[in-house]
Amino acid sequence: MATIRFFIQSQKRPAGIYVRLREGRNIDAKAKTNFLINPDEWSTNKGRPKNLKDEKVKILNQKLQNFQTQLLNQFNQDIGHLSIDSKWLKAFINPSNNIDIPTNLVQYFDYFYKSQKGLVSPATLTKAKVNKHLIERFQSSIKTTLKIKNVDLSFKSSFEQYCKNEGYAPGTISRAIRYIKTVCYHARNHGIETSYQLQAIKTKNYKSPTIYLTNQEIEKVASQEFEDEHLDTSRDWLIIACETAQRVSDFLNFTSDLIRIEDNVMLIEFIQKKTKKPTVVPITARLKKVLEKRNGEFPRKMSSQRLNEHIKSVCQLAGIDSPTKGSLRNKDSNRDEYGIHPKYKLVTSHIGRRSFATNYYGQYPTALLMSVTNHSTERQFLEYIGKTETDSAKQLAYLFSLKNDIK
Repeated sequence: MATIRFFIQSQKRPAGIYVRLREGRNIDAKAKTNFLINPDEWSTNKGRPKNLKDEKVKILNQKLQNFQTQLLNQFNQDIGHLSIDSKWLKAFINPSNNIDIPTNLVQYFDYFYKSQKGLVSPATLTKAKVNKHLIERFQSSIKTTLKIKNVDLSFKSSFEQYCKNEGYAPGTISRAIRYIKTVCYHARNHGIETSYQLQAIKTKNYKSPTIYLTNQEIEKVASQEFEDEHLDTSRDWLIIACETAQRVSDFLNFTSDLIRIEDNVMLIEFIQKKTKKPTVVPITARLKKVLEKRNGEFPRKMSSQRLNEHIKSVCQLAGIDSPTKGSLRNKDSNRDEYGIHPKYKLVTSHIGRRSFATNYYGQYPTALLMSVTNHSTERQFLEYIGKTETDSAKQLAYLFSLKNDIK
């Protein structure tokens, strides 16, 4: 959870009030606010003004509280979409008044895209383009050019109805609205007028089904014999994905050069492509068998598209066909359609990452699993595998009961 603290760094009269925003180990931003106070009126321990009976000090304290609330709301809107650092914090405190910044919603998406390039992953930038084109089609349908300040409750209602008529899934519509809000908050931080109703726009958070391969299903895949070399290679890449919890952009680039041995433990050490984080994963017994097939080498490299095609056939031949809830792309409508399908049809290269996290959750400390998956917070990790804080509490209660039984 993010923490916000105010402090002063000078004994000048008056002194500038600074703010520091932190969350975990990855976010630590500091900047000078536009608020001033005399040092003898400031409580260093509380990080607040003292002597609140003084009317001027009381007003300043209220302004700081409002500032803190607004900053926290902005942080919750931008986290996961924007790079949260001191530059971001300074932009929040002093939005730019640059007249070249567009107020047109579609045009601002281009500005947003350029400002984030190099700071976020290509997948995040792709979302900006996809949502921009969706808004363009919506504008054509209502024959109106939208301004950023037009994104209000009325916009939400008409945009939702348009998307429903076009056959978009409820979850897709909710994600689009949340992304549009993020862009609008970014515009507000840069001095662009937004609707006073922006914060009131709420959407339901639709959770996608958590689709993963159980340990038993992974064993069925591992024991299946394939005469076709492409299927055999794809099966081995699928096992590697399930045993390392990495994204396809990482595990398909594994080579024997990344393997090192420390204290008789075989490890794979690399830099994650998406997060740029140094990552070390252990080579499990199941993964070691895959490497031994090729004298310590990884399988032949293939494209992610070809891998996704082949592993569906691999799982079908291995009998991974239990009825499973999920979404499949309708080639005629080019839309994802939710339903119940044989499980092998829902298998993609990403299923390995989710399988690792889900299968090993509860067997090993969550912190150790997160060191492999590189989730920033336990909450993100639990959401990823479809668990809640309640599930953690139940698990802890179960462990306590076992301990009491032993006594």
